[in-house]
Amino acid sequence: MDFRTIGNQRVNPITYTAKIIQKDPFVETHIGTDSQRVGSYINYVTAIAYRYPMKGVHYIYCKHTFPPNKDNWSRLWFETERTMKIAERLSHNLPGIRFEIDMDYNNDEGYMSHKLVSSAKGWAESLGYKVNIKPNKQVATRAADHHCR
Repeated sequence: MDFRTIGNQRVNPITYTAKIIQKDPFVETHIGTDSQRVGSYINYVTAIAYRYPMKGVHYIYCKHTFPPNKDNWSRLWFETERTMKIAERLSHNLPGIRFEIDMDYNNDEGYMSHKLVSSAKGWAESLGYKVNIKPNKQVATRAADHHCR
């Protein structure tokens, strides 16, 4: 995945995250993906957000455009796959790193994304990750949402 800063500088997410944590060991790291249909394609954005206590958030992101999926379930599940891919890369290359997974799914049964909560959250939690689902804290998915449009 090709990650960039807000200033469009290309960065390696592993070394970038390592430097952030080295500078501020109290930073909260969040990973999340959002998607948006734009015309006949779907934009997927994965963000790694660094939340500094009492100082705000900084993030890097990766954006890709794909042909549309057959259905919304497939589109939303691909968000989980992209998030888990980068989570596993960070865990493998930065042993001991602590981060949270933000999933843009809703606990409210009135939303279609609710159907994915148990399987997506279960996958992440089975690997030891803390998972945030709406309406709880959404740091990385908010950043991703900003770049999807």
